[in-house]
Amino acid sequence: MKGFNPQPSPWRDRPIEENLQLFEDMKNGKIDEGAATLRMKLTLEEGKLDPVAYRVRFTPHHRTGDKWCIYPTYDYTTVCATVSRTLHILCAPKNFSLGKYKRSSYYWLCNALNIYCPVQWEYGRLNVNYTVVSKRKIAKLIDEGIVKDWDDPRLFTLTALRRRGFPAEAINNFCAQLGVTGAQSTVDPSMLEAFVRDYLNVSSPRRMVVLEPLEIIIENFPSDTPVRVQVPNFPNKPELGSHEVAFDRVVYIERTDFMEEGDKGYRCLTKSQSVGLRHAGYVLEVSDIKKNPSNEVVQVICKCHDVNEIATKPKAFIHWVSDPKEIEVRLFKPLNDGLNIRILEDPNEVPGGFLTDCNLNSLTILKSLADKSLVDVKVYDKFQFERMGFFSVDPDTNNDKIVYNQTVSLKEDSGK
Repeated sequence: MKGFNPQPSPWRDRPIEENLQLFEDMKNGKIDEGAATLRMKLTLEEGKLDPVAYRVRFTPHHRTGDKWCIYPTYDYTTVCATVSRTLHILCAPKNFSLGKYKRSSYYWLCNALNIYCPVQWEYGRLNVNYTVVSKRKIAKLIDEGIVKDWDDPRLFTLTALRRRGFPAEAINNFCAQLGVTGAQSTVDPSMLEAFVRDYLNVSSPRRMVVLEPLEIIIENFPSDTPVRVQVPNFPNKPELGSHEVAFDRVVYIERTDFMEEGDKGYRCLTKSQSVGLRHAGYVLEVSDIKKNPSNEVVQVICKCHDVNEIATKPKAFIHWVSDPKEIEVRLFKPLNDGLNIRILEDPNEVPGGFLTDCNLNSLTILKSLADKSLVDVKVYDKFQFERMGFFSVDPDTNNDKIVYNQTVSLKEDSGK
């Protein structure tokens, strides 16, 4: 109705008894959906106005089911807010400010009923590149099966960010730095991730986890029994303690940390290049390579040398696990990243709509190996997997499996 003065409802002087009966009929489902609304009779300085207070909608409610079928509009929610003892209402400007009568009708009803009027704070919506934050669009993603629910870690709802492992303190720091305005604004997700990374870097203990393992057999392992190795929880702050891991004849490294023939600049293990094992004090040197019928490397036979007894130090030291525990690791990519159309920061600008630009491969689930210090954990515990990034224990964790969600990488990704 913005832009012109609507005519008063022809039923504004209908008797109260008749209105009450119609209200009961609406409430009891006797009137078709969309065919009837309940209006408030307002007489303001600007003129007569009959804003809609209730609408009929036969949609099951997530709490009351089919028990109730009429729902209040924004003009009438002040009554609901007062009944529920709400002190402050936080809303987008368009909910109440836009339109000639929105604010007037809101306050008029409070005064007419002589009830407390909640304080109203308005703010502009913060949009995030490569995703959608509209409740209506998120609901569409859920209905289409693209994400599982409102707490899917690929979304940017608060429940989703919590499940992914974003600390509340980091989100608060981000919001404080960004500020609050009445205008809509847009940020890149890397900005929020930077605050998360800074917070977790000083609060999350380090652990060694191999996401995609490759088996290494050390043929000249220097002990008949596993060696116990002390690994610091925070390498730069040894006073914060350490944890113990096993080092045995069979170890596992990242598959990407081995190549038969290394490329220029490759610093990890090859047939002609040794690599060090972090915290263990040993260097691996390839003796033989085992492959399956598909010509895929499945096992590498190595010799180990004490790092203090070799003349040339290796170019890199890599993380590893031995006598590990299997865990499930979930990796995430941006939900809308332009893969299907073209690179667009705003999925709403994609031809055909945001659903056509959804990355259906935005979730990767890995069966990974971790040292056993990651077995006794609680939901939402957070760790830095050495060289991999920050991860948080997912609520799906139970006695049969431990699940970790990727929170953020160790540094900002170079591309989407």
